Amino acid sequence: MSTAPSSTPAKLSRRISIAPMMDLTDRHCRYFHRLLTRHSLLYTEMVTTGALLNGDIDRHLSYNDEEHPIALQLGGSEPSDLAKCAQIGAEYKYDEINLNCGCPSDRVQRGAFGACLMKEPKLVAESVAAMKAAVDIPVTVKCRIGVDEQDDYQSLAYFVEQLVDAKVDALVVHARKAWLQGLSPKQNREIPPLDHERVYQLKRDFPNLEIILNGGVENLAQSEVHLAQLDGVMIGRSAYYNPWILADVDLRFYNDARIPTSEFEVLEKMLPYIEKQLSGGIKLAAISRHLLGLFSGQPGARGFRRSISENAHLAGAGTEVIENALSHIREPHQKLNIESAVA
Repeated sequence: MSTAPSSTPAKLSRRISIAPMMDLTDRHCRYFHRLLTRHSLLYTEMVTTGALLNGDIDRHLSYNDEEHPIALQLGGSEPSDLAKCAQIGAEYKYDEINLNCGCPSDRVQRGAFGACLMKEPKLVAESVAAMKAAVDIPVTVKCRIGVDEQDDYQSLAYFVEQLVDAKVDALVVHARKAWLQGLSPKQNREIPPLDHERVYQLKRDFPNLEIILNGGVENLAQSEVHLAQLDGVMIGRSAYYNPWILADVDLRFYNDARIPTSEFEVLEKMLPYIEKQLSGGIKLAAISRHLLGLFSGQPGARGFRRSISENAHLAGAGTEVIENALSHIREPHQKLNIESAVA
């Protein structure tokens, strides 16, 4: 079980958060992201109530103390089960419990949760109330702006009104509706049109509710624009595939100047963590896959990615794979420095 470290920010802030992403935001990814930003709220991948109540709890919920502040995202639709799992999450010292009401995958549809819950506002409200009665930490919801043909503002406002009555602590809104049939989860992130204005309208109609925008946020400049209207911004795949953008978050949004000076510094801090995980039986590829985008857009980035991808899965692969991959970055940097000095 984990406990919060002394370096945890004193107050939970949702001003900038990193979205929960299935098969991506595991504990190795979150440790890496925490080296880039001390203050952003991190999320687990969605964990179903069935997995916690019937499976290996420690495998699903263990994390590194350095990850705080961190929210546990739950998937489920039975209020009593959600309350039990929220209590387990609180015992594991998570800083927040979040209910997934936005995932459109076939898996969650078979379980009648995720985006399906957009059609069951009273059930969601009952679930929120049950979780809040079970824990003393914040309980939040992540949803869409609509689902299937239910695509009118009035339905969304009614859904939110039920959550407010249940005393939800905050609402994260993915500014696209979800199609439960005909579109894959990836297509559901891209094809339904974005409607940020609808989320802005929610904030105007529910001014006392903390509302965080998700969807279509590609950089920090866009985040600043949304923050003029809303309480927070959740960044997803743009942060995963180009993680260096997170290095500017703390100074820009939290007035904290303790930022990493370079991508090299971040990797140097990752190496002891990687060595510790390897000694515990974790394979290098399980960790290194999260590092591939660190030098995105820079000379040598393709060689860096290729070198890691081709070697991290080999038997006995260790931190030397990362060190060797860095040569693809260092050589172009050194060449540029020499050329600059000559000029």
